[in-house]
Amino acid sequence: MIPDFGLLNYVLDQSQGCRHVTLIDPGKQSAEIATRRAIAAIESGSRMIFVGGSTDTPDEVVHETCKSIQEALELQIFAASQDPNSDEEFWKIPVVLFPGGAHALSPAADGITFMMLMNSKTRKFLVGEQLRGAPYLHKFGVEALPTGYLVFSPGGKVGEVGEAELVQPGQTEITHAYALTAQMFGFKILYLEAGSGASNQVDPNCIESANQVEGLCLIVGGGIRTGEQAAKAAQSGANWIVTGTLTEDASSMDELRQRIRTIVDSIQSSSS
Repeated sequence: MIPDFGLLNYVLDQSQGCRHVTLIDPGKQSAEIATRRAIAAIESGSRMIFVGGSTDTPDEVVHETCKSIQEALELQIFAASQDPNSDEEFWKIPVVLFPGGAHALSPAADGITFMMLMNSKTRKFLVGEQLRGAPYLHKFGVEALPTGYLVFSPGGKVGEVGEAELVQPGQTEITHAYALTAQMFGFKILYLEAGSGASNQVDPNCIESANQVEGLCLIVGGGIRTGEQAAKAAQSGANWIVTGTLTEDASSMDELRQRIRTIVDSIQSSSS
Protein backbone atom coordinates (compact mmCIF):
# COMPACT_ATOMS: atom_id res chain seq x y z
CA MET A 1 0.00 0.00 0.00
CA ILE A 2 1.75 3.17 -1.22
CA PRO A 3 1.72 6.06 1.30
CA ASP A 4 -0.04 9.21 0.16
CA PHE A 5 3.17 11.11 -0.59
CA GLY A 6 4.65 8.50 -2.91
CA LEU A 7 6.82 5.42 -2.56
CA LEU A 8 10.24 6.87 -3.37
CA ASN A 9 9.63 9.88 -1.13
CA TYR A 10 8.58 7.51 1.64
CA VAL A 11 11.73 5.41 1.30
CA LEU A 12 14.06 8.43 1.12
CA ASP A 13 12.42 10.31 4.00
CA GLN A 14 14.92 10.60 6.85
CA SER A 15 12.76 12.64 9.22
CA GLN A 16 11.80 9.52 11.21
CA GLY A 17 15.36 8.29 11.67
CA CYS A 18 16.37 4.74 10.88
CA ARG A 19 13.47 2.38 10.11
CA HIS A 20 12.97 -1.36 9.90
CA VAL A 21 12.10 -3.64 6.97
CA THR A 22 10.83 -7.19 7.33
CA LEU A 23 11.89 -9.44 4.46
CA ILE A 24 9.38 -12.16 3.59
CA ASP A 25 10.69 -15.01 1.44
CA PRO A 26 7.70 -16.49 -0.42
CA GLY A 27 9.75 -19.56 -1.29
CA LYS A 28 10.00 -20.56 2.37
CA GLN A 29 6.39 -20.23 3.53
CA SER A 30 2.82 -20.23 2.29
CA ALA A 31 1.13 -16.98 1.32
CA GLU A 32 -1.11 -17.30 4.39
CA ILE A 33 1.80 -17.61 6.83
CA ALA A 34 3.72 -14.89 5.01
CA THR A 35 0.74 -12.56 5.40
CA ARG A 36 0.35 -13.31 9.10
CA ARG A 37 4.04 -12.61 9.60
CA ALA A 38 3.86 -9.37 7.62
CA ILE A 39 0.90 -8.06 9.65
CA ALA A 40 2.59 -9.05 12.93
CA ALA A 41 5.79 -7.31 11.79
CA ILE A 42 3.94 -4.08 11.00
CA GLU A 43 2.14 -4.22 14.35
CA SER A 44 5.60 -4.49 15.95
CA GLY A 45 7.08 -1.50 14.15
CA SER A 46 8.28 -2.57 10.69
CA ARG A 47 7.64 0.23 8.19
CA MET A 48 8.16 -1.66 4.95
CA ILE A 49 7.74 -5.23 3.71
CA PHE A 50 10.14 -6.76 1.20
CA VAL A 51 8.97 -9.85 -0.69
CA GLY A 52 11.67 -12.00 -2.25
CA GLY A 53 15.03 -13.49 -1.43
CA SER A 54 15.22 -16.99 -2.91
CA THR A 55 16.73 -17.19 -6.37
CA ASP A 56 14.42 -19.88 -7.74
CA THR A 57 10.93 -18.84 -6.58
CA PRO A 58 8.48 -18.66 -9.53
CA ASP A 59 6.51 -15.47 -10.12
CA GLU A 60 3.19 -17.20 -9.40
CA VAL A 61 4.28 -17.81 -5.80
CA VAL A 62 5.65 -14.27 -5.44
CA HIS A 63 2.42 -12.81 -6.83
CA GLU A 64 0.21 -14.88 -4.54
CA THR A 65 2.18 -13.65 -1.52
CA CYS A 66 2.13 -9.98 -2.56
CA LYS A 67 -1.59 -10.12 -3.33
CA SER A 68 -2.40 -11.77 0.00
CA ILE A 69 -0.41 -9.19 2.00
CA GLN A 70 -1.99 -6.30 0.11
CA GLU A 71 -5.51 -7.64 0.74
CA ALA A 72 -4.75 -7.98 4.45
CA LEU A 73 -3.46 -4.40 4.56
CA GLU A 74 -6.61 -3.14 2.84
CA LEU A 75 -8.70 -4.87 5.50
CA GLN A 76 -6.61 -3.28 8.25
CA ILE A 77 -7.02 0.17 6.68
CA PHE A 78 -10.78 -0.31 6.38
CA ALA A 79 -11.02 -1.47 10.01
CA ALA A 80 -8.99 1.55 11.15
CA SER A 81 -11.27 3.88 9.18
CA GLN A 82 -14.23 2.61 11.20
CA ASP A 83 -12.49 3.17 14.54
CA PRO A 84 -12.04 6.77 15.74
CA ASN A 85 -9.16 5.62 17.95
CA SER A 86 -7.22 4.03 15.08
CA ASP A 87 -4.92 5.59 12.47
CA GLU A 88 -5.38 4.46 8.86
CA GLU A 89 -1.92 5.82 7.99
CA PHE A 90 -0.30 3.27 10.28
CA TRP A 91 -1.26 0.52 7.82
CA LYS A 92 -0.20 2.30 4.63
CA ILE A 93 2.97 0.24 4.43
CA PRO A 94 4.56 -0.46 1.04
CA VAL A 95 5.02 -4.01 -0.21
CA VAL A 96 8.21 -3.98 -2.28
CA LEU A 97 9.74 -6.71 -4.42
CA PHE A 98 13.25 -7.78 -3.47
CA PRO A 99 13.77 -10.10 -6.44
CA GLY A 100 16.27 -12.87 -7.00
CA GLY A 101 15.85 -12.29 -10.72
CA ALA A 102 13.45 -11.30 -13.51
CA HIS A 103 11.27 -14.34 -12.77
CA ALA A 104 10.18 -13.14 -9.31
CA LEU A 105 7.85 -10.26 -10.22
CA SER A 106 4.26 -9.33 -9.37
CA PRO A 107 1.84 -6.57 -10.45
CA ALA A 108 0.44 -6.62 -6.89
CA ALA A 109 3.62 -5.07 -5.47
CA ASP A 110 3.89 -1.33 -4.87
CA GLY A 111 7.47 -1.18 -6.08
CA ILE A 112 10.70 -3.04 -6.65
CA THR A 113 14.28 -2.57 -5.57
CA PHE A 114 15.53 -2.31 -9.15
CA MET A 115 19.08 -3.33 -8.43
CA MET A 116 22.47 -3.51 -10.06
CA LEU A 117 24.68 -6.02 -8.22
CA MET A 118 27.62 -3.66 -8.46
CA ASN A 119 30.36 -6.09 -7.42
CA SER A 120 29.20 -9.00 -9.58
CA LYS A 121 31.67 -10.45 -12.06
CA THR A 122 28.93 -11.42 -14.50
CA ARG A 123 26.86 -9.28 -16.87
CA LYS A 124 23.69 -11.15 -15.88
CA PHE A 125 23.44 -9.37 -12.52
CA LEU A 126 24.80 -6.05 -13.71
CA VAL A 127 22.20 -5.54 -16.43
CA GLY A 128 20.99 -8.87 -17.88
CA GLU A 129 18.19 -9.71 -15.42
CA GLN A 130 17.18 -6.06 -15.42
CA LEU A 131 16.75 -6.10 -19.21
CA ARG A 132 14.49 -9.15 -18.92
CA GLY A 133 12.38 -7.67 -16.14
CA ALA A 134 12.00 -4.04 -17.21
CA PRO A 135 9.29 -4.58 -19.88
CA TYR A 136 7.13 -6.52 -17.42
CA LEU A 137 7.56 -3.92 -14.69
CA HIS A 138 6.62 -1.20 -17.16
CA LYS A 139 3.52 -3.16 -18.17
CA PHE A 140 2.56 -3.82 -14.54
CA GLY A 141 3.10 -0.19 -13.51
CA VAL A 142 5.31 -1.27 -10.59
CA GLU A 143 7.50 1.61 -9.44
CA ALA A 144 11.23 1.01 -9.75
CA LEU A 145 13.41 2.15 -6.86
CA PRO A 146 16.87 2.74 -8.41
CA THR A 147 19.22 0.74 -6.19
CA GLY A 148 22.89 -0.11 -6.13
CA TYR A 149 23.45 -3.49 -4.48
CA LEU A 150 26.76 -4.31 -2.82
CA VAL A 151 27.52 -7.70 -1.26
CA PHE A 152 29.91 -7.98 1.67
CA SER A 153 31.64 -10.99 3.18
CA PRO A 154 30.48 -13.65 3.99
CA GLY A 155 27.95 -13.03 1.17
CA GLY A 156 25.89 -16.20 1.55
CA LYS A 157 23.85 -17.54 -1.33
CA VAL A 158 23.49 -14.16 -3.04
CA GLY A 159 27.26 -13.71 -3.12
CA GLU A 160 27.71 -17.19 -4.57
CA VAL A 161 24.92 -17.05 -7.17
CA GLY A 162 25.72 -13.43 -8.05
CA GLU A 163 29.42 -14.21 -8.49
CA ALA A 164 30.26 -11.21 -6.33
CA GLU A 165 33.76 -10.00 -5.52
CA LEU A 166 32.88 -9.71 -1.85
CA VAL A 167 33.78 -6.55 0.04
CA GLN A 168 35.74 -7.57 3.13
CA PRO A 169 35.54 -6.03 6.63
CA GLY A 170 37.75 -2.96 6.83
CA GLN A 171 37.60 -2.20 3.10
CA THR A 172 36.25 1.29 3.66
CA GLU A 173 37.94 2.89 0.65
CA ILE A 174 36.41 0.52 -1.90
CA THR A 175 33.03 0.86 -0.13
CA HIS A 176 33.28 4.63 -0.45
CA ALA A 177 34.22 4.29 -4.12
CA TYR A 178 31.21 2.06 -4.76
CA ALA A 179 28.98 4.58 -2.99
CA LEU A 180 30.33 7.39 -5.15
CA THR A 181 29.77 5.26 -8.24
CA ALA A 182 26.17 4.59 -7.18
CA GLN A 183 25.64 8.32 -6.69
CA MET A 184 27.12 9.13 -10.10
CA PHE A 185 24.92 6.52 -11.78
CA GLY A 186 21.96 8.32 -10.25
CA PHE A 187 20.93 5.57 -7.83
CA LYS A 188 18.93 6.91 -4.91
CA ILE A 189 19.49 3.83 -2.74
CA LEU A 190 22.55 1.78 -1.87
CA TYR A 191 21.89 -1.63 -0.33
CA LEU A 192 24.74 -3.05 1.75
CA GLU A 193 24.22 -6.82 2.07
CA ALA A 194 26.09 -9.42 4.13
CA GLY A 195 23.89 -12.29 2.88
CA SER A 196 20.83 -14.04 4.25
CA GLY A 197 21.59 -15.72 7.57
CA ALA A 198 25.15 -14.35 7.51
CA SER A 199 27.44 -15.14 10.43
CA ASN A 200 28.30 -11.46 10.82
CA GLN A 201 26.82 -8.14 9.76
CA VAL A 202 28.20 -5.51 7.39
CA ASP A 203 31.21 -3.82 8.95
CA PRO A 204 29.94 -0.61 10.65
CA ASN A 205 33.07 1.20 9.43
CA CYS A 206 32.06 0.41 5.85
CA ILE A 207 28.54 1.72 6.52
CA GLU A 208 30.09 4.94 7.84
CA SER A 209 32.23 5.18 4.72
CA ALA A 210 29.21 4.85 2.42
CA ASN A 211 27.29 7.33 4.56
CA GLN A 212 29.85 10.02 3.73
CA VAL A 213 28.44 10.18 0.20
CA GLU A 214 25.54 12.63 0.05
CA GLY A 215 22.17 11.83 -1.44
CA LEU A 216 22.17 8.07 -0.89
CA CYS A 217 19.66 6.21 1.23
CA LEU A 218 21.47 3.28 2.87
CA ILE A 219 19.67 -0.01 3.36
CA VAL A 220 21.64 -2.55 5.41
CA GLY A 221 20.83 -6.24 5.77
CA GLY A 222 22.28 -9.64 6.53
CA GLY A 223 23.52 -11.07 9.82
CA ILE A 224 21.51 -8.74 12.05
CA ARG A 225 19.91 -10.76 14.82
CA THR A 226 20.17 -8.63 17.96
CA GLY A 227 19.21 -5.15 19.07
CA GLU A 228 22.88 -4.36 19.63
CA GLN A 229 23.76 -5.26 16.03
CA ALA A 230 20.85 -3.21 14.71
CA ALA A 231 21.91 -0.25 16.84
CA LYS A 232 25.46 -0.44 15.46
CA ALA A 233 24.17 -0.30 11.90
CA ALA A 234 21.84 2.61 12.69
CA GLN A 235 24.56 4.56 14.49
CA SER A 236 26.87 4.03 11.51
CA GLY A 237 24.43 5.65 9.10
CA ALA A 238 21.90 3.03 7.98
CA ASN A 239 18.55 4.55 7.00
CA TRP A 240 16.79 1.19 6.82
CA ILE A 241 17.69 -2.11 8.47
CA VAL A 242 16.42 -5.36 6.97
CA THR A 243 15.87 -8.61 8.84
CA GLY A 244 14.49 -11.81 7.37
CA THR A 245 15.91 -14.92 9.03
CA LEU A 246 14.97 -13.36 12.36
CA THR A 247 11.27 -13.81 11.60
CA GLU A 248 11.54 -17.12 9.74
CA ASP A 249 13.19 -18.76 12.74
CA ALA A 250 10.59 -17.52 15.24
CA SER A 251 8.67 -20.39 16.82
CA SER A 252 5.45 -18.36 17.17
CA MET A 253 3.87 -15.06 16.21
CA ASP A 254 4.44 -13.80 19.75
CA GLU A 255 8.16 -14.55 19.47
CA LEU A 256 8.25 -12.88 16.06
CA ARG A 257 6.63 -9.74 17.49
CA GLN A 258 9.05 -9.65 20.40
CA ARG A 259 12.08 -10.06 18.17
CA ILE A 260 11.02 -7.26 15.85
CA ARG A 261 10.08 -4.95 18.73
CA THR A 262 13.56 -5.46 20.19
CA ILE A 263 15.18 -4.53 16.87
CA VAL A 264 12.87 -1.55 16.29
CA ASP A 265 13.35 -0.22 19.84
CA SER A 266 17.13 -0.47 19.48
CA ILE A 267 17.05 1.31 16.11
CA GLN A 268 14.84 4.11 17.40
CA SER A 269 16.84 4.67 20.59
CA SER A 270 20.12 4.77 18.68
CA SER A 271 18.92 7.17 15.97
CA SER A 272 16.86 9.51 18.15
